[in-house]
Amino acid sequence: MESRETLDGSMIRRRRETKDGMRFTTYERIEFPTVIVKKRSGNKELFDRDKLMNATRKSVGKFFTSELEVEGVVNQVEQMVYDTGLEEVPSSFIGEAMLDVLAEANEVAFVRFASVFREFKSLDEFEAIIKERREKKKGKGKAKI
Repeated sequence: MESRETLDGSMIRRRRETKDGMRFTTYERIEFPTVIVKKRSGNKELFDRDKLMNATRKSVGKFFTSELEVEGVVNQVEQMVYDTGLEEVPSSFIGEAMLDVLAEANEVAFVRFASVFREFKSLDEFEAIIKERREKKKGKGKAKI
């Protein structure tokens, strides 16, 4: 019946009709090559988008107004992982990619994620990352003018 690409281009939605008139929708997602994530402990595991999605929902999901926003954040991080072209990426790369995406998407989620990911031990560390973020925003504003 009809095929459409999603807005971000990450999936194709197909609407179909069976011979008996029943309609259904399927979603096709691009299959990426296998990427191995090297953890801090030295252990290795396959990159798992669902694990990233669940962790994102759990850690910062409440700072977003919809599941689509969380999905968008995860899509961007996933794309950054595959854009490296590497077969193995450190988990720290994924964490930093998440920070980059969250900094643009939701500043409160960014600070919360940073505090856990970078293991903040004091208020000074919170203040430092907030100051750093404000300086980056000022720099971006000036570049556009």
